[in-house]
Amino acid sequence: MTWDGSDRRSRLPENWPALVAQVKAKALGRCQARLPSGVRCPRKGTDVDHIIPGDDHSLKNLRLLCPYHHDKKSSKEGREAQNAIKRSKYRPREDHPGQLR
Repeated sequence: MTWDGSDRRSRLPENWPALVAQVKAKALGRCQARLPSGVRCPRKGTDVDHIIPGDDHSLKNLRLLCPYHHDKKSSKEGREAQNAIKRSKYRPREDHPGQLR
């Protein structure tokens, strides 16, 4: 994720470094994402991820991901946000009042 134009860093709690250390220790430094087979990803975890997007910085909402899985999740969330914006700009097409059903 690029931090340009984002206020995300300013919204992190003061104890963020301690939370990051706890998440890394809990995950033993390994990515916590699951592969399609259900096996845990073997890659090194480098990015602390919010499981549910937003500002819930509790340990239960944080996990360690490798760059691949973090980028994949962040890209999906970004696409969903962009699609929601696009959908909100257009009203559903209404039938013409004189059209028979």
